[in-house]
Amino acid sequence: MNKNYLNLDRSSVQNSEFMRDIFIDKIFEHAKKDKNLFFTTPDMGAPSLDGFRKELPNQFIHSGICEQHMISMAAGLTLMKKKVICYAMAPFITSRCYEQIKCSVAAMDQPVNLVGIGVGLGYADAGPTHYTTEDIATMRVFPNIEITTPCDKISTKKLVDEILNKEKFRFIRLDRDVVKDIYTDESQVDFEIGYSKLIGNSSKKCILSCGYSLLKCFEEIKLQNYEIDLFDIFKIKPLNTKLLKELSNYDEIITIEEQWVDGGFGSAIMEFLADNKLYKKVSRIGLNKKFYFENGGRDYLLKNNGLDFKKILFEIAK
Repeated sequence: MNKNYLNLDRSSVQNSEFMRDIFIDKIFEHAKKDKNLFFTTPDMGAPSLDGFRKELPNQFIHSGICEQHMISMAAGLTLMKKKVICYAMAPFITSRCYEQIKCSVAAMDQPVNLVGIGVGLGYADAGPTHYTTEDIATMRVFPNIEITTPCDKISTKKLVDEILNKEKFRFIRLDRDVVKDIYTDESQVDFEIGYSKLIGNSSKKCILSCGYSLLKCFEEIKLQNYEIDLFDIFKIKPLNTKLLKELSNYDEIITIEEQWVDGGFGSAIMEFLADNKLYKKVSRIGLNKKFYFENGGRDYLLKNNGLDFKKILFEIAK
């Protein structure tokens, strides 16, 4: 488990500061008004889940520690015109039940919302079974999926409104740790557009990232006052063609991801550019391609396995 998480005084932190609780609380508010909205999870724990289970027991389904069953059940519920949120640890809701997702949800184009908590190395120091260093690569191959990664409280709340107003097969990637504010207003986050330019210094280089990696880049650029532009690509699939006009202004595009680069976030960007005949120099930065067994916390693992953000941003800014 992440050292920072262990040392956190939970009594001094409001539930809403955890991305999972932001998401669950917002779903709960909608569920109180919509009896067709169901929340299902395989034995996950969180303060907000306890409240949901207690107050709306008929809309909360404990599937047992069996993610595969949860997915099949969710697909059945959508056939009954129910809105379904499937919430589980990111590696288990993707890799463990890939066949069920493929056959029962993707192939049937059922509007199930798959919510993976603790993406990337979010479950440090639980080991490689609990890490998702490949989830973008494995999930984005489905032809009808939408993949989103909010980075803070405002984008997470805005995402809930989006998914409940527009039913679709989605994979929602949520961080596990306490999140910091980047956006100041919901109008800055438009999931139809799918991205936001967070920092614009008229640089000839830009960084594209999402989630925890984006937060680390944002902090370092602001701290060092680097002249690097930064984009939050919070909708990884599909990518919006409006982004092409933005990226055409740069000499170099750098993608940074808390994933193995093979088939991941950077690959999605490169394919997008090539398919639309926008040929730019692209550098992909991600995790070392290995399984991680060492301990030390999330930032320690990142720094020692390809994502030393201080060093990376210094080199980019040269």
